[in-house]
Amino acid sequence: MEKIIKWGFIGCGEVTKYKSGPAFQKIENSEVVAVMSRNGEKAQTYAKERGISKWYDDAQKLIDDPEVNAVYIATPPSSHATYAVMALQAGKPVYIEKPMAVTYEECCRINRASEEAGVPCFVAYYRRYLPYFLKVKEMIEEGVIGNVINVQIRFAQPPRALDYNTEHLPWRVQPDISGGGYFYDLAPHQIDILQEIFGCILEAHGYKSNRGGLYPAEDTLSASFQFDNGLVGSGSWCFVAHESARTDRIEVIGDKGSLSFSVFTYEPITIHTEQGEEHIPVENPVYVQQPLIQAVVDHLLGKSTCTCNGESATLTNWVMDKILGKL
Repeated sequence: MEKIIKWGFIGCGEVTKYKSGPAFQKIENSEVVAVMSRNGEKAQTYAKERGISKWYDDAQKLIDDPEVNAVYIATPPSSHATYAVMALQAGKPVYIEKPMAVTYEECCRINRASEEAGVPCFVAYYRRYLPYFLKVKEMIEEGVIGNVINVQIRFAQPPRALDYNTEHLPWRVQPDISGGGYFYDLAPHQIDILQEIFGCILEAHGYKSNRGGLYPAEDTLSASFQFDNGLVGSGSWCFVAHESARTDRIEVIGDKGSLSFSVFTYEPITIHTEQGEEHIPVENPVYVQQPLIQAVVDHLLGKSTCTCNGESATLTNWVMDKILGKL
């Protein structure tokens, strides 16, 4: 009888409802058998609505459940390291929501626990496995725009309604919970996909500011960075921009043209060359984490190797911490 990966969820918030949770159930030889929330009523309701047999309000009890043989950690980042180490020390593989943790040091702690236990750790940088970004990588590697000479990230969005609620600010703008502000929540996807395409970033420097005054975390940043192959890049992020300035764009400049793509809205990939301008739409699956979760399950079943692991995710935290001046 073929092994089944039986998942226990620690955390059952929005990301598990729409991006990841249903995918765990759709994949062959994968099943969700237990969920946990510190709010037991929330866990019970979540389990009942999705036909999951067990629920807990204590993470240790879920980890100790003998039926659970892999753990998905979908809580705010401040608890990632604690729950990951608990699961790894219990001999159970983990799949952690991004960012991997709130600091580079905490990522290293998780990696040490993984190595000592001989149990794998995966991180949810699912864009690496989406058709949209695979197409971007393919075109760059095929030399569609020639030799790549520069990379630029441009991101701007207006404040969210909750950002104005000073008494109940979103956890994403509370640095002790999230690791930073919206930069720490959104930029990891951009930085990870660039490292997947171009290799490791070995140098990074940044400037941060709070221009809107809505919350304690930084809301505007600029950065420069360099990859191990010598390629240089820059980035700018603003989370208190006017709606008219909304931008989600990475531009890759080559010696035969340029290629631009979005990271969050999946606008058609745009190529500019001497042949003119071309727009390439690429469809992604309904549950965007499904291709990566499939790769994780296949890895755990011994069918293939998933490289979206703790080591690669730690590099992304290192870059963010360098930009924020944490290191």
